[in-house]
Amino acid sequence: MKKALIIGAGPAGLTAAYELLTKSKDIEVIVFEESDCFGGISKTVNYKGNRMDMGGHRFFSKIPEVNAWWDNMLPMQGHPTYDDILLNRPMPLTEGGPDPEKEDRVMLTRHRVSRILFDTKFYDYPISLKMETLKNMGFLTTMKVGFSYLACLFRKLPEDNLENFYVNRFGRKLYSMFFEYYTENLWGRHPREIDASWGAQRVKGLSIIAIMKDIFGKIFKVKNRKVETSLIEEFKYPKLGPGQLWDVTADEVVKLGGTIYKNAKVTKIHKNENNVLTGLTYETDGQEITVEGDYIISSMPVRDLVAGMNDVPADPARIAAGLPYRDYMTLGVLVPKINLENKTDIKTVGNIVPDCWVYVQDRNVKLGRFQIYNNWSPYMIKDLENTVWIGLEYFVNEGDEFWCMSEEEFSKIGVEEMIKLGLIDSADVVIDTHMEKVKKAYPAYFDTYDEIDTLVDYLKTIDNLYCVGRNGQHRYNNIDHSMVTSFETVKNILTGEKNKDNIWSVNTEKEYHEESKTSDAGEVD
Repeated sequence: MKKALIIGAGPAGLTAAYELLTKSKDIEVIVFEESDCFGGISKTVNYKGNRMDMGGHRFFSKIPEVNAWWDNMLPMQGHPTYDDILLNRPMPLTEGGPDPEKEDRVMLTRHRVSRILFDTKFYDYPISLKMETLKNMGFLTTMKVGFSYLACLFRKLPEDNLENFYVNRFGRKLYSMFFEYYTENLWGRHPREIDASWGAQRVKGLSIIAIMKDIFGKIFKVKNRKVETSLIEEFKYPKLGPGQLWDVTADEVVKLGGTIYKNAKVTKIHKNENNVLTGLTYETDGQEITVEGDYIISSMPVRDLVAGMNDVPADPARIAAGLPYRDYMTLGVLVPKINLENKTDIKTVGNIVPDCWVYVQDRNVKLGRFQIYNNWSPYMIKDLENTVWIGLEYFVNEGDEFWCMSEEEFSKIGVEEMIKLGLIDSADVVIDTHMEKVKKAYPAYFDTYDEIDTLVDYLKTIDNLYCVGRNGQHRYNNIDHSMVTSFETVKNILTGEKNKDNIWSVNTEKEYHEESKTSDAGEVD
């Protein structure tokens, strides 16, 4: 029997394991997970009954195979959720679907609301052109935004960096208001230092023109109108957070005969003189254990993968070693209420603002974004009716000043910044806090990234190595695209296909996004 060794129990790794086990009886599957939980950056942390979503994950896809897969693991709700019942709020239901009040294994339908907090005012994200936006900006700023955008229509900048990419789509004024500082805060680099391909992948077709098309499409009720991913108004979400999907998947993998090792950090990947991988070595409980295998499917950071591999040529080794990442810290803050006033027509429990997350565009704080977990799922909160559970998100580098803070120090800064932003009046109202860290949360598009094609070409020469997922390909994939890299990998393994272009081209080719069956899709985190 052949043996597949899968590195990482996040979305890509567990999808590959499940697909192999359901589509073949001739391959033994072993998964190695460095941590003690499943889901990678898509994990859910349960702190005293209040759950935290690491980065915020909307489940939305135009890929039928992905939607069917999600539905198999977590069927769509057939009855209202707790907050819908309290508010008498209508929500799409699936006939025969599970009742979230009685069953946990269920996917919910949720309203998508995410806005920008700029100069103490809320702006839709993506930017809308409705009256409230223009009123918040004021006449003079609105005119500057308009003329700035018209100028960019007549004089396009070369898209050789992320700054020019944004300016071409939104104009320099809007870029400076809503993109420049947030992007620099997110990546730790100015947008002009970042490759434009990040914007091409994440923002895709979004622009002022796309926003206007969407507005007029709604007004005139255009049928079958194409909606950019960032403009969707509803999304799917697991009852107990994104990690629930991967906990369920891991259970299914084990039921199907797969093996999963937790706390198993892969440190070496063994390659013979014929450029074929023969196995890997992992560390657990202070021991080093080597396992032989016929296929290696890696979702570990490609920098670490190459560093752990023997006999790598100098150029690919140098490029891999120089690939940058951005790390993530979040502070859960439990309070009785927040000061932000709900001026929308969306009803919420406690009349809190309806946002799932809010982008912070304020140069006086380091906070990049905050989540309101109450709005993701009512089951994320222990006491939904009397508390608000907030996640303050900071983008950092492992080893920097923030990363090295104690939980007490980090909590003090987070609460102080909440007060600065007017979310709360004083630290006295805070009931509890909790800190979480995630290494290599975001593969970054600078430093040696502009040479990544050379590295990919080398990795493709290793016939039995398959790189999948966000970190496995050093590509800012959404969950659905990470899963598709594993779908394609399993197809190749089972058919004996050696060409890996189909795996590496997921979420890169323009044609890929324009196909109805595999269009621009996914969650944003």
